[in-house]
Amino acid sequence: MDIEEKGGLDSQGMEGFEIIRSDNAAARLGGPSHHEEDLSRSEKPRTEQSEATSLGSDTPISYLYLTFDTALPSPPIPEQPNVDGREPPPCPDLAAYTSPLSWGVYHKSILLILSCLATFLTAYTAGAYAPPANIMANDFGTSRLVVLVGITLFCMGFAFAPMALAPMSEIWGRYPIFIIAGTVFVIFQAVCSVMPDVAGMLVSRFFVGVGGSVFSAVVGGVLADLWEKEERNTPMALFSGAVLAGTGAGPLVSAALIETVGSNNRAWKWSFWVQVILDVVLLLALVLFFKESRASVLLSKKAKKLNKWYEEMESYGIYGVWINDELAVLASAASSQITVTANLNDRNISTTPRLRRIRWIVKEDEQRASLGQIVLTSVRRPFHLLFTEPVVFCFSLWAAFSWGVLYLSFSVVPFLYGEDFSMSSRVYVAMMIASAAATIVGVYQEHLLKHPQWKKQEEGFQYSDSKFWAFMRRRFPAEAPEARLYFTCITAMLLPAGLFIAFLGSHGKGGYTKAVGLGLATWGIYSVYLATFNYLADTYHIYASSALAAQSFCRNVLGGCFPLITSVMFTNLGLRGAGGMLGGIATGLTAIPWVLLIYGERIRARSKFAKTLIKG
Repeated sequence: MDIEEKGGLDSQGMEGFEIIRSDNAAARLGGPSHHEEDLSRSEKPRTEQSEATSLGSDTPISYLYLTFDTALPSPPIPEQPNVDGREPPPCPDLAAYTSPLSWGVYHKSILLILSCLATFLTAYTAGAYAPPANIMANDFGTSRLVVLVGITLFCMGFAFAPMALAPMSEIWGRYPIFIIAGTVFVIFQAVCSVMPDVAGMLVSRFFVGVGGSVFSAVVGGVLADLWEKEERNTPMALFSGAVLAGTGAGPLVSAALIETVGSNNRAWKWSFWVQVILDVVLLLALVLFFKESRASVLLSKKAKKLNKWYEEMESYGIYGVWINDELAVLASAASSQITVTANLNDRNISTTPRLRRIRWIVKEDEQRASLGQIVLTSVRRPFHLLFTEPVVFCFSLWAAFSWGVLYLSFSVVPFLYGEDFSMSSRVYVAMMIASAAATIVGVYQEHLLKHPQWKKQEEGFQYSDSKFWAFMRRRFPAEAPEARLYFTCITAMLLPAGLFIAFLGSHGKGGYTKAVGLGLATWGIYSVYLATFNYLADTYHIYASSALAAQSFCRNVLGGCFPLITSVMFTNLGLRGAGGMLGGIATGLTAIPWVLLIYGERIRARSKFAKTLIKG
């Protein structure tokens, strides 16, 4: 058996298996170090009790890597179950520490529902701020433009905070980050509702964005925790739908409150009070029903639970667990990358269980860099990818512009319709309907990609004689990374089409043309959003978080700037001029999925990161 030493760990080869490291309990207390004597193969097997009594507190501890698939060894059974009237400590309940990928549909659905609700309310917060902007400006004695800076600062919090919060969630777990960020989100929402001046409002909006950013940036990680890549499209489609639906519901409810309460300072305060109530309910639901989903965190808790039990058994007088060489090799190598090369048929590897004093460790914990280094990488790598990877740059540009159009709708509707609730509500309802329709289509398109006549099947599968399916398998394989873009090439065209309809079409008194146009544009934005997440995640694998962080940063920065230029742009260029310019840019950007569809394989072949992933 060849053993490659791991950096930072004292690797010591024991007979037939690898020890990740070996410590001596007495040495840790300042006493002498003792090495365990190797058992001779010619030595006659000892009885369980004699072998059990041969281990003690001075016996070295072998540290093995723990995975979710590791078969846990059992401790010896003492001849006298009672010592001084004490029972041996029972085996801990480890049911809560199973792999999230193996959880049942019920538990996964609970986390998906909570994650989508959190995302919905975060998007709701982004959109609910614009309708009462005029009332807030009058109350604060400032201009509407200054008040709208609150949207920009909200987006800045959204852009910067995940660079620190996302790595923290990978180290400490999703649950504590969700609860802490959710608490910040609720507190500063409440502060906004009672803020007497515009400066305090703007600062509070930044921290609302910081708290809410987790429910966008980290939810993608939660979905990756729960579903394999092949099963992830439906949850991602629901997550994306929640984002777009929230951006329509926020301004709709906020405008309805203004219509009900009236144009006074209570109207904008009620807009925040409703959000605070909803966010408190969400936070309580997260505290009560959200479960930790980060695999490495669950595995670390499982290891600590087992190690604590071993310590309790040793305090009782029971040392070691029955473990054979084959199990030790598998346990040691299961989480490592080519650290152990073992021939399990080797005569030197015994299948007879022997008592070993062990402790479990998790590879990811052992090899993880410091939090500062992780955050530095989290900040640096997205920008490196953004400026060195054409795919990341193009998707970031496309997603950023699409997000800018979405945030532009927050300010353009009040700009066009003022306080006319009936007119503005049509637009917001159309955006929500489009989000729902886009979500349904997004879920269905994944099922279509799994069609048995389209997917590559095992040898012996009988395909139909359909020339259509034969053409699709040959020219548009369902397994290619670009398969994520097949439908997007069509649906993304709804963004420029919707903008042209909304701003260049005939303008009736009812405002239905603008409502239909912006609804179609919302559908197109949904397609861009979903395609960006899926394609970058599938293409960059271990660098997916950095690639997604790059587009998220660009998306939120540009999205935050668009509301500030809306009134200037539409005033100077006019409705048709501004709409035509936006539609023209959107039309040009729809070429991105087509270029990747045709040249994607060649582009990936030239990518340094893609080459690294292929070699890995």
